[in-house]
Amino acid sequence: MSKTKITKETYLKWYELMVRMRKFEERAGMLYGQQKIRGFCHLYIGQEAVGAGIASATRQEDPVITAYRDHALAIGKGMSARECMAELMGKVTGCSKGKGGSMHFFSKEKYFFGGHGIVGAQIGLGAGLAFAEKYKETDNVVLAMFGDGAVWQGILHETMNMSKLWNLPVIFICENNGYAMGTSVKRSAASKDIYKLGEAFDIPSMPVDGMDPAAVHDAISDATELCRSGNGPVFLEIRTYRYKGHSMSDPQKYRTKDEVESYKEKDPIQIVLKKIQDNKWASEQQIKEINTKVKEEIDDCVTFAEKSPYPDESAVYEDIYVQKDYPFLTD
Repeated sequence: MSKTKITKETYLKWYELMVRMRKFEERAGMLYGQQKIRGFCHLYIGQEAVGAGIASATRQEDPVITAYRDHALAIGKGMSARECMAELMGKVTGCSKGKGGSMHFFSKEKYFFGGHGIVGAQIGLGAGLAFAEKYKETDNVVLAMFGDGAVWQGILHETMNMSKLWNLPVIFICENNGYAMGTSVKRSAASKDIYKLGEAFDIPSMPVDGMDPAAVHDAISDATELCRSGNGPVFLEIRTYRYKGHSMSDPQKYRTKDEVESYKEKDPIQIVLKKIQDNKWASEQQIKEINTKVKEEIDDCVTFAEKSPYPDESAVYEDIYVQKDYPFLTD
């Protein structure tokens, strides 16, 4: 793996982005408890280094598609906190017009293609996006993301095989946070090294430290370089950890408090903050200003979402089909 030179500016961007992700998710959890957000809600707290490393190592035009733990990744792709929070509250100003909720964030403009609730289903869609990029002869790379529980869905293995046959520009990213809902990888996987699954299809595959945005950045940079040169796909197992439950209704009885605390000792935000402080890249006042800026942004997005209207009942049939006019179908 190549070690790219990561600048002071990148570390400062990582810090602000990860704090934004963390504070957004913390507020979402609070609002869920107040019943202002309903339905399913899966928080990304602890996994922010993955989204930050991806954001710095890819282009805006590189499509990202993921599963239901999607809020922070959407923010990493440049979607506003306002449209994301409004979507969580089911408001018409949300990124999916209030119809998708937590698991179905979407933005064609930001190249973020969901947010999918069916485990593993987005993997095939990711390969489809990659096929489209290859067909259009772009050098864009698709990131198809899924959790450790989805690796045992047949669609992953079928899709990896086809993607390798056609050399599609897709990076398969398993965000291995250790648990598929409440079942640990240790109990469900015959091989604990998930990345080795890609080797069966002759796909370059590797594990990545998902608690360090620099490690994620390096791995994604290498993978995108391979894909842009026509040598895709790539499989990455990014080993991370979620501090919260699988969803808001998860009592987390399957793991110990000591285990959670051991991961918090290598919290990605604190790792980046320490690097900034050790190198004197920002004063305490500058760090405080970043934190204040993010807090105000999150306060604003909540106010915006609360004041936004719910969709009108008549909108239930809108945005289901794309209207196309074909000459051969007209009289």
